[in-house]
Amino acid sequence: MVKGGDGTAIPRPGEGKRGEAGYFGYLLRQAGGAHRLRVERALADLAVTSAQFTALTMVAAYPGLSSADLARLAVLTPQTVSVIIANLERAGSVLRRPHPVHGRILTMAITESGQALLARCRERVQVLEKQLAAGLTPEEEAVIRRWLAAVATEGGELD
Repeated sequence: MVKGGDGTAIPRPGEGKRGEAGYFGYLLRQAGGAHRLRVERALADLAVTSAQFTALTMVAAYPGLSSADLARLAVLTPQTVSVIIANLERAGSVLRRPHPVHGRILTMAITESGQALLARCRERVQVLEKQLAAGLTPEEEAVIRRWLAAVATEGGELD
């Protein structure tokens, strides 16, 4: 426990309501925040944020996405995606082109330099992924992955 500003005991991660006694939703948020911070630190010297890593990953996996598509896939607001893509485009990692049929829609593709950057990012993030799965059997990891996917889909798609 640590002391708050008024002397109140505040549990550390893993203690009290921040541990096994906590609500699932809070624990998911806490774990996600901790993982995002680890990713940010791992990619900091590459000048890539965790959201940019997600965007590069999705654009590489699904070429031709629009910004709206990417916002849905990455669970980000359209405004956030707009800033992320503008920065990635300025860095030469992503290209935007008019959609072949719907001229007002811009689609995205990853560039060669974007692919090289993504490969460097993936190496670092894969180390973190291995740390997350450390101590789990392949079966336990599969159960957790299924559960997380089910939690994400139970409430319907986030738009």
